[in-house]
Amino acid sequence: MKARITQISTYLPAATLTSDEVERRIEGYRPPTGIIERMTGIGRRHVAADDQQASDLAVEAAKGLAADVDLLIFASASQDLVEPATAHIVAAKLGLSCPVFDVKNACNSLLNGIQVAEGLIVSGSYRRVLVCSGETPSRAIRWRVRDRAQFVDAFAGYTLSDAGAAVLVEADPLRGIFYRDFSADSTAWGIGTLPGGGSMHPRDPEFSYFRGDGRRLKEAFQLVGPDLFLNALKRTGLTWDDFAVIAVHQVALPYLNVLSRALDLPEDRLVITLPEHGNCASVTLPLQLTHARARRGDRVALLGLGGGISLGIMLADL
Repeated sequence: MKARITQISTYLPAATLTSDEVERRIEGYRPPTGIIERMTGIGRRHVAADDQQASDLAVEAAKGLAADVDLLIFASASQDLVEPATAHIVAAKLGLSCPVFDVKNACNSLLNGIQVAEGLIVSGSYRRVLVCSGETPSRAIRWRVRDRAQFVDAFAGYTLSDAGAAVLVEADPLRGIFYRDFSADSTAWGIGTLPGGGSMHPRDPEFSYFRGDGRRLKEAFQLVGPDLFLNALKRTGLTWDDFAVIAVHQVALPYLNVLSRALDLPEDRLVITLPEHGNCASVTLPLQLTHARARRGDRVALLGLGGGISLGIMLADL
């Protein structure tokens, strides 16, 4: 028995902010004009409405996919509450009564959620699993900046975009996910953080903003190297040309270009969503599949990178 991705849906809030609008909105320190788009390639990102929660974005994406599921996994870097699991809130809004739980691993959350769903389906525990995500990182952007140093520390937040996704994974006797591999270098966990709300910083508002060092994060991923991705080809005997779509997590165009060159990815198999949609965290990979109109019979590669840091690859026949 295999686990097959049978349906994919994404949701993007209608409200957007251009990079120019982001720069004008920053108070205190005035960043150099145009620096965000020059550094990242991002022209626009999506912003959820004030009354939209992470669960709402997942629900919008999941409408039409949730019938008769026997497990719901909410797999996202964002969450409505510390307790209970946001999966309960999503299920309640969708009118579901199946078991639920959360999976969380930064921008690799949804990819890991699909990994968990596959394992549970192959084991025979479930047959139809809905894996969904709702990302609201715009809530963690620092808008009042003291000086250049604080702007640099907060810079990664200005790339982030709100979005929702839902992926239906079902048992299939013939086709589906046929390769997956994951790795981590957890010594780098402190490079990019959203510190508030946990036991380290339970209440101080100062820790409610995303902070990170983009240069160090890039160096950390380069130190880990591309072997996880290249080994997938060696072990399966495939080349990148065997895939209809190669979805790669996208945080900034310069980083994507470096990774593409290192892996020798064919440009015609990539879907570049970053300029118009920003860094959608764990929704990035399914967003590329929906933009590519991936359909049944397509062979796809999902390449994930997440803070912490972690890497993942999944190869599947849809």
